[in-house]
Amino acid sequence: MVVAQGNSWRSQAEATLAQRIETWFQREARDLPWRRRRSAYGTLVSEAMLQQTQVARVCPAWKAFLRNFPSVTALATASEARVLEAWQGLGYYRRARNLQAAAKVIVVKYRGKIPSDRASLEELPGIGPYCAGAISSIAYGQREAIVDGNVARVMMRIHGRNVDGDSRSGKTWLWNRARDYVKESCDPGMANEGLMELGATVCTPLSPKCDKCPVRMMCATRAVGKQDQIPRPRRRATRSILHAHAILVSVNGRWALVRRGESGLWAGLFFPPTIESPIAISRATLGKRLGVDAKAFSVCGTFTFVATHRTVRFRVWSVDDATAKFLKTAHKGSWSWHAKGSVKKLSITSAMQRVFACGITPFVKSTPTITSGKSRGKRVPSMQS
Repeated sequence: MVVAQGNSWRSQAEATLAQRIETWFQREARDLPWRRRRSAYGTLVSEAMLQQTQVARVCPAWKAFLRNFPSVTALATASEARVLEAWQGLGYYRRARNLQAAAKVIVVKYRGKIPSDRASLEELPGIGPYCAGAISSIAYGQREAIVDGNVARVMMRIHGRNVDGDSRSGKTWLWNRARDYVKESCDPGMANEGLMELGATVCTPLSPKCDKCPVRMMCATRAVGKQDQIPRPRRRATRSILHAHAILVSVNGRWALVRRGESGLWAGLFFPPTIESPIAISRATLGKRLGVDAKAFSVCGTFTFVATHRTVRFRVWSVDDATAKFLKTAHKGSWSWHAKGSVKKLSITSAMQRVFACGITPFVKSTPTITSGKSRGKRVPSMQS
């Protein structure tokens, strides 16, 4: 969009931009389950799931989740274990906890009705500016802006501006452009969804399909042929390496699990007893850490888990029966014990499944490398795992 003087010109340009994208979206929108019958609750769940998760994985998960928890009240009153089990396969389990926490607030404070105004939505656990704007505009038709990775990219290209979306000035510029855009829309929800859809399917990070873009004649970046230069590529952070020694301990057919802390990888979830370190440790060191003879440990398998910010190199160990009984006594009260069937229900992370696959056969189909946290290129996360 060529920069020009005057508020009237800007309003006219933004109105044309919004209307063209709305018209295009009505014709080209992907058939996604939460779009078939829009509701505030369905939108809340879909937005929580879509953060850093591919659309193809979310579609079946969203439908199954709503079958299990068809209302805000059903979600609020369910056990955390049921919610986490229903979230299986999506990763970033803190999103599930935040979603249930938000449902509980909605039930208590708003009598089960999801609020429509942005300010109230942003007060809910795990709801940031983007998610609040999405729910308010899509579910309630409010003229609220949204900015995610797709919206930022489209806005930068259309206006021919290469801003740093992580800086205060960059964020201010992007949100101002998004507000100008939605202000001139006919249907705010459709305009916002259309903008995201355009970024997800046409105005992609690499090799954008400019010939299919409904606003290509308004795009300042296309006019000068810099589609692949705006926005400038982010420098990828170097992944740190974490060594994780998981110990499978079984006594009378029941397996030891430990609930992890409330921060870091797999926060708050059950996991086999695991010793983590930035460098690999020896069998002897492992024995000293647990206070047992190093000869009691046998290697079951190894695998690599690639998370968003780190690479976890797992080495899975088992111990003999005498050592298992000693460890059960030594860690009484801090380790919990679960039958194989209940372990499967608790195995809601691919990493935990892979750990048990090394020592319990059959448990799950195994693969040599597990990858987590792949971005679907559709949302900037407002909830963290």
